[in-house]
Amino acid sequence: MSHSESTPPALAEDPPMIAETTDYERDREAVNRLANARERIAAELSKVIVGQREVIDEMLIALLSGGHCLITGAPGLAKTLLVKSLADLFHLSFHRIQFTPDLMPSDITGTEMVSETAQGREMVFQKGPIFANMILADEINRTPPKTQSALLEAMQEHQVTAAGTTFKLAEPFFVLATQNPIEMEGTYPLPEAQLDRFMFNVVIDYLPEDDEVAVVTRTTGGKGAKIEPLFVAGELMACQEVVRKVPVAEEVVRYAVRLAAASRPGREGSSEFVNNYVNWGAGLRAAQFLILGGKTRALLEGRAHVSPEDVRALAAPVLRHRVLPNYRAEAEGISVAKIIEHLLETVPAKL
Repeated sequence: MSHSESTPPALAEDPPMIAETTDYERDREAVNRLANARERIAAELSKVIVGQREVIDEMLIALLSGGHCLITGAPGLAKTLLVKSLADLFHLSFHRIQFTPDLMPSDITGTEMVSETAQGREMVFQKGPIFANMILADEINRTPPKTQSALLEAMQEHQVTAAGTTFKLAEPFFVLATQNPIEMEGTYPLPEAQLDRFMFNVVIDYLPEDDEVAVVTRTTGGKGAKIEPLFVAGELMACQEVVRKVPVAEEVVRYAVRLAAASRPGREGSSEFVNNYVNWGAGLRAAQFLILGGKTRALLEGRAHVSPEDVRALAAPVLRHRVLPNYRAEAEGISVAKIIEHLLETVPAKL
């Protein structure tokens, strides 16, 4: 029998079919992981952070939503330690930039330098500290607005443009900036365009006496505990994708939009209180972040839907840096917190 007429060899048995994981199953697994992760994350952070549970929850919501975070508080309240611990927890590359009055934009983004190459001397771009997954912009309001603005493109587009060339930043990318209270000497107010790019303004206050005793005891004793990573960058990005798939009822979206719009003075329907005490109100990003944060908060609580209560719970961190009181408010002691409280009391969740 010729070769062409030979009997073909017996075929091996087909391998057993392995069911592929569907998008729904992956999303469901991510949802369950998020719901179960909240307490694990809090427990891990408690190794180095005492108290501040509300602060931790707000920062966690910002990270899982893919948003940047502004952290306001007096020096010595563990703002830097908290940010570094979050980077360790999610196994992210981390750079800390100390903002000072003489810091230049190129100190953040990088600069071109003369370098010896095989072709001779060439201008080579040396990447700055902004090229990391998580950036701690420490005391961001101690540098002038020109240098603060070096972060704008990075925060919005996740890229840096230098010498006509655009460089993509590593994903995920977060800016967590700390600022001292504006009343402190040597601070510069952040421009409104800069502030609006932060999803949350998280306020860290002094701890209760028992917690301060625990901090002093822990920090004056032996070497502190080490944070063990619970996630990797890819898992964090997968969670962000799942968050965006959470459905939201139109009435909840309308509530977020009305809440943001009600903070704007001089508009039809603005309350007399807002017209009297607000110089500038929240823009569209406020409503976007209320809904996005609400989705994350719902998942962390094991729910697959967003409620008006999620929006209300996040109103303070979303609005407190987007609502600017006027001089009359300052003279009469009307704080941003009081204005937000008024909005929550007067804007109905349902029409």
